[in-house]
Amino acid sequence: MTSVDRWQLPDGVEEVLPRQAAAAERLRRQLLDLYRSWGYQLVIPPLVEFTDSLLIGLGADLDLLTFKMTDQLSGRTLGVRADMTPQVARIDAHSLAQSGVTRLCYAGSTLHTRARTPTGSRSPIQLGAELYGDDSLAADVEIIRLMLATLASAGLCDITLDLGHVGVYGAVLDAAGLEAEQEAAVFDALQRKSLPDLQLALAQADAATRDLIVSLVDLHGDESVLERARELFSERAPQALVAIDALQDVATDIARNRPDVAIYFDLAELRGYHYHTGMVFAAYVPGHGQALANGGRYNDVGKVFGRARPATGFATDLKALMALLPTEETGQGAISMPDSDDPALLDRVAALRSAGEVVINCLSGAPDPRCDRELAERDGQWQVQALNTDQATS
Repeated sequence: MTSVDRWQLPDGVEEVLPRQAAAAERLRRQLLDLYRSWGYQLVIPPLVEFTDSLLIGLGADLDLLTFKMTDQLSGRTLGVRADMTPQVARIDAHSLAQSGVTRLCYAGSTLHTRARTPTGSRSPIQLGAELYGDDSLAADVEIIRLMLATLASAGLCDITLDLGHVGVYGAVLDAAGLEAEQEAAVFDALQRKSLPDLQLALAQADAATRDLIVSLVDLHGDESVLERARELFSERAPQALVAIDALQDVATDIARNRPDVAIYFDLAELRGYHYHTGMVFAAYVPGHGQALANGGRYNDVGKVFGRARPATGFATDLKALMALLPTEETGQGAISMPDSDDPALLDRVAALRSAGEVVINCLSGAPDPRCDRELAERDGQWQVQALNTDQATS
């Protein structure tokens, strides 16, 4: 291994340097304070857990994303969290076990075996909020509003909200009556929005079934999509109308409170289909091709922990948020202090630091380059004055 190799990081794993780290920490605190103001309580799950609980209930995708190792104490398999959602579900169901509605939020590093997108990070800093114990559309609306408030608090605008409902696809699938292998091929083609592959997967289906499923591909766009869906599914897949009505109600509520947000419907959105049970949603902003935040309803995930609970929530990546924000100008510089144990000086430094100032001990001949002021003794008093530039550059 060369000396150059020693400094390299794995692909998709980044370090955050001081200026960006300071901005990221400010934003993290700002967002957690936002969640607190909405009544969401902070939890801090562990970095690793037994895979028995870490991977349960959220599908095979999470299993593939998770780094695994053997615990030398128990011999059981541990996983480094790739998603904090199942951990928070465990906390709600088992550790807290509260009755009624529980609102929890979290922020922490995660690790992926591979990036979810070609340009994505393998070490996202995940922030999110989860609402347990309420199965109403009002709970979904609250989570969506909080997701939008997250992006607004981060200074982002021109937000597009993508709404879908897994109940639409589920109803169409039930009406189609496909074999398991054919159903898997259809699901894969719809996920990729590949019409040729979808037609190939349905080559052996009757014309009515083929038309019913293929119609999903074009059901995306503005509110007119919902009316088209009602016409298409009212006879062949009437159960889909329940999901379509839910989408209409949620969109109306969001539009009333956030008229600045563009709403886009995608009735073939299958992200998380194998664990989501209702509404799914994502937020997009210009200049970022992937969803910046997403979430959905995932009822009964707590069943594996002994309590089946309605649940809805969302998550975002702090690193992705930071990448879209303008670089902040550095504010007022720091204050240089002489390396002295003078009690009066130390009292003055303590007061300045308590007031929010950065005071840096000058250990050597030159002050820290961040300093633009210094503490100097004048008439027996320690006073802040402009830094002597000759001293700073000597």
